[in-house]
Formats: sequence, C-alpha cells, structure tokens
Amino acid sequence: MTLNVAIVGVGNIGNTHAPVCMENPDTEIVAVCDIIKEKADKAAKRYGARAFYSVEEMLASNIRLDLVSVCTKGEENGSEHYAPTMELLEAGIPVLGEKPISNKLEEAKEMVELARVKQIPYAVNLNHRFTPAAERAKSWIEAGRLGKIHMINMRMWINNPAESSPWFHLRALHPHSFDVIRYFCGDVKRVAAFMMKGEGRTIWSNAQIILEFENGAIGNLVGSYDAGPSYGLELCEVVGSKGRFVLEDACEHLTFYPRNSIETEKYSYLGGMRAFPETFKSRINSFVDQLHTGVSHDQVNGSGEDALKAQTIIEAAIRSWETGTIVNVKDLERIPGGIK
Repeated sequence: MTLNVAIVGVGNIGNTHAPVCMENPDTEIVAVCDIIKEKADKAAKRYGARAFYSVEEMLASNIRLDLVSVCTKGEENGSEHYAPTMELLEAGIPVLGEKPISNKLEEAKEMVELARVKQIPYAVNLNHRFTPAAERAKSWIEAGRLGKIHMINMRMWINNPAESSPWFHLRALHPHSFDVIRYFCGDVKRVAAFMMKGEGRTIWSNAQIILEFENGAIGNLVGSYDAGPSYGLELCEVVGSKGRFVLEDACEHLTFYPRNSIETEKYSYLGGMRAFPETFKSRINSFVDQLHTGVSHDQVNGSGEDALKAQTIIEAAIRSWETGTIVNVKDLERIPGGIK
C-alpha cells in the first residue's frame, strides 16, 4: 500500500524531505502545511498536493495520512517541533521529526511519552547513522571485530556564523554527534564539558565534552561552529581491544585498523553514497520501509527516544559547563511514570 505523506513546514528542510518522498514508489505526498500561506501554496503546486495552513485544519479535513514529516524550525532549530508533533501523535499518525527533537527537554520528554502511550511509531531525522558506512561499522562492533569497546573520539564542526541563544551550537548541531556516539558505544553515564566563544561570538561556539559510558568506555566530542570549509564535516574513531575504525565525513571513507597487524581495510563511498546530503534519502526511506513492515513503536531505528537521549546528553553538557561539575545523565532523563 502506498503511504500518504504530509510535509509540515515547507522551508529548506521540508523541501529536502519532499523530493525523497516524490521519488519513493511507496509514498505519495497528499498534503503540505505551513503557517505562511504563500509557502504552502507554492509547495502544493510543486508536489501536486493539498495546501493547509495549520495542522488543526489538515486533521479536520479527514485526509488520510500515514506519515507526516515535521520540518518546522524555530529557536535553536527546534522550538517549533513540539506543537505539531503532539497534535499528530494525538491523532494516531506516525511522525518523522527533524532534529533537534526539541530545544526544551521537557517538551521532548512529552513527545516521546505520548508516542509510547499511544503506541505510535515516532522517528527523528538522525540521518548520520543511516549511511552504508555507519551501518558497516556498526556490524563490525556487533560481530565483535573491535572486541570490547574502549573509547570513542568524535568531531563535528561547520562554519555557522549565526548568533542565536548561548546554546545554539550545542542544541542545533550535536543531536547528530551524540546520536552517532550512542549508536556505536551505547548510553552515556557521565558528562564533563568545557566551552569557549570564538572571536566576536556571543554564543558558546566551541566545545570539548568528555564522556563516560554505562559500559565503562570513555570518549569525547569536539564541536564547533567556527570551522572552515576545508576542515571536513566530521570524524568518528572507535577503539576496542582488538582494533579500531575511523569513519570520515559521515559516509565518505571507512577504515578498519586491526590491533595486531599493519594490514588495514578501507572502503570509500560504500553503497555509492558520496556526500552528506544523500543521507536524507537513506534515512527517510528507512522509516518508510519500517512503516511498510508494520514496525512496532518501540522498534523504530532513529526513534524519538533516541533523539531524546541525545538531547539529554546535550543538556547534561550545558549543566556541566554552567556548574563546573561532572553531571550524571540519569539525573536529567527520568520521565515521571514513563520511560527511564
């Protein structure tokens, strides 16, 4: 059955999601929604869909919706996700939200809890894990090829001169970083953070964040909004008792280094994926495939709960820097009566 899809928020990201759904033979865009009428009308014409100007109006139309991409933005790229997501989940409609899940941790908890109570599949666009290279690296870990995981070193940086809240860099960029970190190494136990403002900046545009994991591994994140275009996007190194891998720029190069040999194994552009923008297609299509197979709400890959856990690590890092202490992540992640 073809899934009827709506896009809520048809700015830059919404118009990145939509072509993927147009190309997928298992999806059809039937609705677009934006509070700016001109944007909604333009997108409706472009994608051959009905235009709506609020989620409430769209739901009242009784149009059949099997999946909605929530591509709104707001402060720290996340303040406008909560209201439409809650409306859609309350209506029983699966949601693929953009990151960050929300820039407010309590709102993120409510969204995840509602999806759990209603048993609705809820995913977030944590697209860095949805690359053939990342999936290959994950399979090495699961097969024991790295042995016991000892540490992870993660770096993600871009040149973003925008000035927003003090925590814009942390909350807007590093949901990706911490999701990749959790994807490879599991849940984080404790966080210690150090930050600085780049020249002329009012935000904490550079960060070093030290991590201790529940499984005993250790690691760190280097993040910046003051990077140059020649720096690359990201680098992830995972080290175990038997070997290590290095994953460069999300999907471009993956190398395995055995501990007791000098013979390395290198892949470039696995699956034909050449650059980061292509990860939107792999992520969106993965959730479409999961919905087609009737995925349970608690088996979604890159779920709302995954996004919540990444955002909780960010808030722990903020608290660490504000207080000059090492912060236990569990102190921030509890939901009364809900998930732990």
